[in-house]
Amino acid sequence: INVDFADVKAVMQTAGSALMGVGRASGEGRAVEAARNAINSPLLESTIDGASGVIFSVTGGPDLTLHEVQESANVIYQSVSEEANIIFGAVLDDRLHGEVLITVIATGFDMAVQAARPAARTETPRSQASGQYAAQLQSVSIAPAVTSEPAAPQSSTESSDEMKKIASDILDIPEFLRGR
Repeated sequence: INVDFADVKAVMQTAGSALMGVGRASGEGRAVEAARNAINSPLLESTIDGASGVIFSVTGGPDLTLHEVQESANVIYQSVSEEANIIFGAVLDDRLHGEVLITVIATGFDMAVQAARPAARTETPRSQASGQYAAQLQSVSIAPAVTSEPAAPQSSTESSDEMKKIASDILDIPEFLRGR
């Protein structure tokens, strides 16, 4: 059962942010352990709980059974929304004797949007400045800019419509013609 780009597109098309996890296990209960490792992967900043779109692939050697695929699918099904769009695939790889590898991509979370914090800026103190303009830099006083009106936030629909138009424009022109 192959997972292709159309499956990935179906899950991720309108889902917002995505998380990806990879799990690998061998031995007794390897499929369940690999699924747990994938959804609790240290690569994930949060869990896949409540995801509304999930695509996952179970890869194993010739000894991979359909029962193991079903067990790993159950672990993932229990972690996501009941109405989630879930697509999975199973692949046999002769190089994975006694091992199971599971890759999970989850999207569409019911998470609260966290306020973006500005990145901390590191500045060189004026007293440590050197070079051609050091004397001028030390004599300049810098006052923080104060505005009387806060900037109006751009609505998310405006920015997403703008991004879709840009992406559409780029994709309408074949790559070999873009540079002309």
